[in-house]
Amino acid sequence: MTTELRRLRNYINGEFRDAADGRTIEVVNPATGEAYATSPLSGQADVDAAMEAAAAAFPAWRDSTPAERQKVLLKIADAFEERAEELIAAEVENTGKPVALTASEEIPPMVDQIRFFAGAARLLEGRSAGEYMEGMTSIVRREPVGVCAQVAPWNYPMMMAVWKFAPALAAGNTVVLKPSDTTPASTVLMAEIIGSLVPKGVFNVICGDRETGRAMVEHPVPAMASITGSVRAGMQVAESAAKDVKRVHLELGGKAPVVVFEDTDIAKAVEDISVAGFFNAGQDCTAATRVLVHESIHDEFVSQLAKAAADTKTGQPDDEDVLYGPLNNANQLKQVSGFIDRLPAHAKVEAGGHQVGDKGYFYAPTVVSGLRQDDEIVQNEVFGPVITVQSFRDEKQALEYANGVEFALASSVWTKDHARAMRMSKSLDFGCVWINTHIPLVAEMPHGGYKKSGYGKDLSAYGFEDYTRIKHVMTSLG
Repeated sequence: MTTELRRLRNYINGEFRDAADGRTIEVVNPATGEAYATSPLSGQADVDAAMEAAAAAFPAWRDSTPAERQKVLLKIADAFEERAEELIAAEVENTGKPVALTASEEIPPMVDQIRFFAGAARLLEGRSAGEYMEGMTSIVRREPVGVCAQVAPWNYPMMMAVWKFAPALAAGNTVVLKPSDTTPASTVLMAEIIGSLVPKGVFNVICGDRETGRAMVEHPVPAMASITGSVRAGMQVAESAAKDVKRVHLELGGKAPVVVFEDTDIAKAVEDISVAGFFNAGQDCTAATRVLVHESIHDEFVSQLAKAAADTKTGQPDDEDVLYGPLNNANQLKQVSGFIDRLPAHAKVEAGGHQVGDKGYFYAPTVVSGLRQDDEIVQNEVFGPVITVQSFRDEKQALEYANGVEFALASSVWTKDHARAMRMSKSLDFGCVWINTHIPLVAEMPHGGYKKSGYGKDLSAYGFEDYTRIKHVMTSLG
């Protein structure tokens, strides 16, 4: 018996539509490995329609007052709360994540973040007007940039969509948002909710693959392209956007160093780091996946971390005892497995290192020790439930190892020595440094990195300002 697949559709100019040429992609539930829906494979005609709708809606939305935009965003947050069970169900089908953790760890921060940007809409301040030339008064205006082409990733489809549309709409921009081709379900549901609360054309969703995203970025209408994704994707977006000098906002990969000094409470650090490394199957650009431990406590730390990994469970979404679900897709499972298969002879798999079960894309919590700084698994992003461990002699070597990768998004330092923590936080070349913790985020603080982790900030007033442009107005007093 063949189960009929659910049909997902684009949301353009206030209505749901199939792709103009009727093409579709099958969407697979990673917990089962089976297709559950079809999604539009949008082409140029669909991108054109969405951009035209967003451009037509922009003048009125731009000219709405901050109070009006705030009211709309607050209604969106309330609606997300009211329809949380539907959003969770869609996200779980998208990703295979545990139901309980999706409910507790994603819906509340998403709603809070939308409400934060609703408030930010009314607090956009500039320098005061002043006379910097005799007989002239200068004013600095902050304005929305225009239509924003946004591409969200598959690791947190709902939350990353919020990080994109909330600041953009709050600032007065209109949006064309594309979810990942493997996780469109929750974003399409968001379109239904948001679409009922904003004027038509203000918020549009088009589904598709990499070529759809490329067409969005290369389209002449958007003033800004924003993407959360791989380094390769970010480089392609930056290259495409450069052709018409489009503004770009990139949140890309990470390889977070977790620097553990000898005075650390080992048991507490292991407990927190294992959760921060394995949560969401390690599919988090800030995950605590690259642990650097002082040589005097290295062996004890590795032993305890391996035990923590062995005690960590992965499994089906309705199992309340699991910390994480499957990897998102077959390609990602192949990538993670490949890193382990290619380990050098000097590396040792202390725990895990294998697929779990014969259904879906589950991978065991894995710990690898004995690694060197130039090893592939140390230098490149695995994006799976794999924690690597290296030892260091002193603070200087710890910094050398920590900064010795091409990524620069997040990091953490574990020590009871306040002065050392401050020295490390100053010298770590990462956009975020946590001290004696790893991975908490709040709406009020910026998130974003340097180097190949991209540029631009998500969350916070800094993230909000990224979706604005600055204009100088000078008037004669004569």
